[in-house]
Amino acid sequence: MKIEKLPMCGAAVIEAEPFMDHRGVFARFFCEKELSEIIGNRHFVNVNFSRTLKKGAIRGLHFQYPPKAEMKLVRCIRGSVYDVIVDIRKDSPTFLKWFSIELSADNMKMLCVPEGFAHGFQVLEESSEMLYLHSEFYSKEHEGALNYSDPLLAITWPVESADVSERDKNHKMIYDDFRGVIL
Repeated sequence: MKIEKLPMCGAAVIEAEPFMDHRGVFARFFCEKELSEIIGNRHFVNVNFSRTLKKGAIRGLHFQYPPKAEMKLVRCIRGSVYDVIVDIRKDSPTFLKWFSIELSADNMKMLCVPEGFAHGFQVLEESSEMLYLHSEFYSKEHEGALNYSDPLLAITWPVESADVSERDKNHKMIYDDFRGVIL
């Protein structure tokens, strides 16, 4: 696996190195040993799946507050998505900065979303599917979100928004008094 550490501390792009022959393709998507430099001693406790039907649909921007903050490893396993992370760590030099990357079944890239980051994506192809590995169990009491259309973030979504859940549409905007999360 190739690991590209991002300027946002703890975030990384991981690219599978597929083996191809006349039968098809084999690729390793996760190896604790190979990823130890970015995941440390974390263990992944949930693997989740989503299928989003409509091109242009947006999911996110979601996170969990401490003490249930989580690292996520996210990969597109069918279709393609425009994946976005936002640094929400208090006193981080990249506070409220965002990073985006296209994840697709074809490019076999995975994004490491550290604790203290919000995560979301926009679907670029109909019926795109995502696989998520989580280092912490879901906790409704600790869930948080940013509004995907917040002008303070000014995320440049590549296609017109086609479908957003009522929940994601109604997440609050960031105000001047937002100081981020303390890990």
